[in-house]
Amino acid sequence: MLRSTDFSREMHRGEEPAVAKLLTRAYGTDHEACRVEKLRRAGVLAGEVVLPAGDRIVGYYALSSLSAPKGWLILAPVAIDPEWQGQRHGRRMIGMLAEWARLSAHYVVATGPAAFLEGAGFSMQRAAHLMPQDPLTQTCLAGPGTDVPEQTVILPPAFGAP
Repeated sequence: MLRSTDFSREMHRGEEPAVAKLLTRAYGTDHEACRVEKLRRAGVLAGEVVLPAGDRIVGYYALSSLSAPKGWLILAPVAIDPEWQGQRHGRRMIGMLAEWARLSAHYVVATGPAAFLEGAGFSMQRAAHLMPQDPLTQTCLAGPGTDVPEQTVILPPAFGAP
């Protein structure tokens, strides 16, 4: 059962410290928080979405522009506060993203647990012909149509190790 939260929304200016704290709690290290800061400085973040609960940020995801294919996005990182995990908040947030990708005709690449991503509307089968520049494991795709695009996926340089 979902605990009560507000609706997910774009991150507001000034919420960066709360997001960094959430990422550190969720991942047990500050690597993802450092990566997000690096992506912000490089200007490749296309969007940051948070899930507020009262005065706390309990969920977050970032979308970055891929270097190739042009116009495509990559989802990472995704974080739910450890105290809020297992309550379907992450699946709901990523499900809304997958539906946005379909309706707005944006392709979004994601890596991570395929069962989670596919349960939220991404497809591992649609990503079968993507050729990553770097080895991406359990790659999934959301976006318009049902095609299986053949594309070379090139991450932005700032996406590398934090």
